[in-house]
Amino acid sequence: MLKRVKTYLIYTKPRVWWLLVFTAIGGALAAGGSKTPLNLLALTALTVSLGCMGAEAIGNYIDKDIDILMSRTKNRPLPRGDIKPKRALIFGLILTSLALFTSYLANPLTLILMALGIFDYVVVYCKWLKRKSKWNILFGSFSGGAPTLIGYSIVSNTLDMFAFLLASLVILWIPGHIWSLALKYKEDYIKAKVPMLPTRVSERVSLICIASTISLTVAFSFLMIYFGNLSLIYLIFSSILGGLLILQILRLLMKPSLTLYWRIFKLSSPYLALIYLALIMDRTLF
Repeated sequence: MLKRVKTYLIYTKPRVWWLLVFTAIGGALAAGGSKTPLNLLALTALTVSLGCMGAEAIGNYIDKDIDILMSRTKNRPLPRGDIKPKRALIFGLILTSLALFTSYLANPLTLILMALGIFDYVVVYCKWLKRKSKWNILFGSFSGGAPTLIGYSIVSNTLDMFAFLLASLVILWIPGHIWSLALKYKEDYIKAKVPMLPTRVSERVSLICIASTISLTVAFSFLMIYFGNLSLIYLIFSSILGGLLILQILRLLMKPSLTLYWRIFKLSSPYLALIYLALIMDRTLF
């Protein structure tokens, strides 16, 4: 039984959605600060976890024919045969339904944001654009920013400029993160006929796109200081983290290599997590 539970958990790709749940908690604390009710924090974590797990489960079901072709994904539970496709789909539908229900318990705005986030990832990205457009991830990035908005709306029942800037930080972060991964596994995507940007344009153009989106992410991290009325602790964290990331980009621009592309991919997740940690500390301790 425990092994079965673990298989279904792995199927939802927790290494992907844990960071989105963390950004949702960051959004909730950005809205409520140190006075954020614990029950709303718990509701945020539960709702976004269910939504991310469900969306990933359905997305994996849609991608089952291409996952088996790629070395990076062929050992996932569905391609390996650990879960039957029908059960995988039902599992995803149950989780997304529960996510919509808990969103409804929060407020109507949260329900709308959850529905839009799931629709963007499952339908717009996985079903419509992933196999058709090299710009697929740009249109699928809203789903990555939705958890932050959901956390913010659960606590405040509204959205403001600060909330949208927080979400934009994630939305801008996603393309560079995914394109760096796609460069590392370019042959995999070509084999599966998935037109990720690096498979359709030159390495130089891919590099410019990655550098641009990551630079914008760093720039937006500083905009939050003004709109969020953040203090010195956030400024110090964002300056150090942003400087380290920009340094890697400059190294990549001067001397492109697969090693550096992979380093950008591996560094970008801790960067986002630590930026949100700095935000949480700023909002709750000062």
